Amino acid sequence: MSVGRILPTLQKSGNELSLAGAQRRRLGSVRLKASFEESLAASSLFPLRPTRTEVLQVNVGKKCNQTCRHCHVDAGPDRTEVMPRAVVERCMTILSETDIPTLDITGGAPELHPDFREMVLHARNLGRHVIDRCNLTILLLPNYASLAGFLAEQGVEIISSLPHYRAATTDAQRGKGVFDESVEALQRLNKLGYGDANSGLVLNLVTNPVGAFLPASQESLQRNWKQQLSKRFGIRFNNLYTITNMPISRFLDWLEQTGNLEHYMTRLANAYNPAAAESVMCRNTLSIGWDGTLYDCDFNQMLEMPVDESVGQSVFDFDLSALNKRTIAVGPHCFGCTAGAGSSCGGATI
Repeated sequence: MSVGRILPTLQKSGNELSLAGAQRRRLGSVRLKASFEESLAASSLFPLRPTRTEVLQVNVGKKCNQTCRHCHVDAGPDRTEVMPRAVVERCMTILSETDIPTLDITGGAPELHPDFREMVLHARNLGRHVIDRCNLTILLLPNYASLAGFLAEQGVEIISSLPHYRAATTDAQRGKGVFDESVEALQRLNKLGYGDANSGLVLNLVTNPVGAFLPASQESLQRNWKQQLSKRFGIRFNNLYTITNMPISRFLDWLEQTGNLEHYMTRLANAYNPAAAESVMCRNTLSIGWDGTLYDCDFNQMLEMPVDESVGQSVFDFDLSALNKRTIAVGPHCFGCTAGAGSSCGGATI
């Protein structure tokens, strides 16, 4: 067995696995009128299976220059998990050997990874669409002064979290001063053409509710946000995505500390929408963890729920044909993606 093949197993920490297991147990302790599997079965969707793999979402690590209260990755400056070179190379090989059209790079702050630009260039040379999950403030760091220009030159789509168009709400989630820095970064991106309808440079923003609530209408929020950001700061962007707060990591801790866990999970389960379940992102996306483990989605990754072991759980055993026939792993947290208008890394699903 090669060093690369055993690398992911060697680098997982028992503490991280136990924390993920504890989260699964905490979620499973909430009594709901029906399990997620039962809800899928009532919609004739169980077992849940992929449609076609259109997105390879790669989490290159948990290191970030911010520590956001709502972060489901639990990322921050003190995190040391960084995708090893052997896993990076395998991810690039997978792109070369398949026809998966989109590479979605996430983190942490993915740009902090030393091989970030190489991954972008490799994918663009293959003619693939590239998405960068950018926290905006990274663009202002002195060592990353050329980053915005690089992203524009390569035609990379930028998706950035911005909790609100008001400073107080954003800073409450992301840290003092983050809003002003985010505005400056957005203005820099606009100067490069990002957010302009005819430039081909796509800039999308992501918002999530503050508290144990479902998002409001994505369409109505987008109209309001475009008006407000243009009026207040002259900022332009293409789309606003609304994402339901997933009951995992820091948000799960908050729900428990405030006595909202059972109420929130019940709200999500009661809002289960079969149409949203049919369009969940795990059906067209494969998620790769920083250590090379394969997951059905980014949220399963944070709960350490890999893909079905019968199809291989590592990038070093990657078999797209088998993966496209797998049974998708689900749990109570999946109600977050199927409530109301649905939720995914690309916003509402219906």
